[in-house]
Amino acid sequence: MDQNAIDLGLLLLRLTVGVTLVLHGIAKYRGGIDGVSRWFKSEGLSPGLLHAHLAAAGEIIFGFGVAAGLLMPLSGMGYVGVMIAAGWIGHRKNGFFIIKDGWEYVFVLAMTTSSLALLGPGSWSVDNWLGIEMSGIGWFIATWLGGAGSAIAMLATCYRPDVDQ
Repeated sequence: MDQNAIDLGLLLLRLTVGVTLVLHGIAKYRGGIDGVSRWFKSEGLSPGLLHAHLAAAGEIIFGFGVAAGLLMPLSGMGYVGVMIAAGWIGHRKNGFFIIKDGWEYVFVLAMTTSSLALLGPGSWSVDNWLGIEMSGIGWFIATWLGGAGSAIAMLATCYRPDVDQ
């Protein structure tokens, strides 16, 4: 297969999922971080304002990292962690399909991003420019374990949905 076609495909994938997450983080600030804070707190995540800032900043940072192909598995790990937390807190109770506000969308984003850790970001990436080679099965597994581990740690310490908010 044509290497330029592969690199273009990986670039388009990175830009699509990376910029999507960046814009999602920016929207949290533009729409009013205090409103996001109140929503997080109403869902059982406390302290709400801290988590609103962490979610928004994380989405922006991890999204830029994925879009640029910078430390791809680590950027992907952060992305996967955010998606697992969002899926668990905001979507799990609604079933799978996004048309009912289910977890389908966050699952597709997490799988797409972690697949980039498996394949690598391609030649048209910051990692390639810096000579960093971090891809393959081990990095895919690390992306999922690190992302899931961070989400589980955050949920275990800060998520209390049954407590009066």
